[in-house]
Amino acid sequence: QLDVTACTALQSLFCNENQLTQLDLSANTALQYLNCGGNQLTQLDVTQNTALLRLYCYANQLTQLDLTQNAALQGLYFYLNQLTQLDVSSNTVLQTLICGSNQLSQLDVSGLGGLQQLWCYDNQLTQLDVSSNSALTLLQCYENQLTQLDMSANTVLQDLNCGDNQLLQLNIGGDVHIHVRELKFQ
Repeated sequence: QLDVTACTALQSLFCNENQLTQLDLSANTALQYLNCGGNQLTQLDVTQNTALLRLYCYANQLTQLDLTQNAALQGLYFYLNQLTQLDVSSNTVLQTLICGSNQLSQLDVSGLGGLQQLWCYDNQLTQLDVSSNSALTLLQCYENQLTQLDMSANTVLQDLNCGDNQLLQLNIGGDVHIHVRELKFQ
């Protein structure tokens, strides 16, 4: 058990790789950095943590995550959880999104113009639209169910792994210098 409710000025909390099953952050409104990854959390409420810049909640047992109050969030790392949906429409300054190894069937990143890295591997995505993510330099979308992928608008993309999908069509575009790690077509 970890009780940080009396630490109202707390800006950084690193409680990762423990066996925490609960974490009450409602009083920690100044919190900017949170690493609670590698625990046994089934719920995580960060709605009161509006100053949050980076959230590491990977390798837990989370089934939902409400980020509607975290508009300042720049980095989100929640791979190895059990989320079936994710709404990042309020997180418009997000630069890094790592949501691999969940159960996402859809992911809307259209409002994330500054997104540089997207790791959405090992989900259940059937489509992925990154046409509005012109700052994207890395895309790891392997092990999904994608049938097409249009990267023509991603002119600064450097790293692409789209293997183990059901791709029938891949549009990389014109003058793009990409290091393709793995590419498989059905």
